[in-house]
Amino acid sequence: MERDVNENIYEKLSKKYGMSIDAAKANTQNVIQMAKESGLEYQMDTMILTNTFDAHRLTMLAKKEGKMQEMTERILYAFFTESKHIGDHETLADLAEDVGLNREAVIQMLSSDEMADEVRADEETAKAYGVTGVPFYLIDKKYALTGAQPTDVFVQALNKIIAENKITFLNNEDGMSCDDDGCEIPKK
Repeated sequence: MERDVNENIYEKLSKKYGMSIDAAKANTQNVIQMAKESGLEYQMDTMILTNTFDAHRLTMLAKKEGKMQEMTERILYAFFTESKHIGDHETLADLAEDVGLNREAVIQMLSSDEMADEVRADEETAKAYGVTGVPFYLIDKKYALTGAQPTDVFVQALNKIIAENKITFLNNEDGMSCDDDGCEIPKK
């Protein structure tokens, strides 16, 4: 995606999925409602679409400073709730400063190709796992949930995974067993 997008989220969704603007608005309501249930106020009507590659590079820089989670949360809040342009370097520098990163170091990084290889490596990993959009949840490197899902979907998935990963004993339990107190030989 380009840095400066002349379409809003509904227009982009309409084109991407071949639906009407009204259908795109209706489809975002689930995301807005789930955000609200988590205490967030998503502002889809004023959201500024942009290329997020530089925002990802900034999170990689923040990772080196032990502030990746804080930086990611700040960027997401700025994008979804504050309708900030997270493709703009000045905006990203402001956000970085909010979480305690050095503004000048951030501006220098953004004006270079620094952290691009790290982001590209993450993109390749995502591609290998079949990630085509977000959110994407990968559990135990073999189970995936895609899209915004209600809590009960996660609970069902985790219960299924736990059930599938239980140990199956291939022998009976009549053999010798040992613990911290020693070994016990079964009586036959």
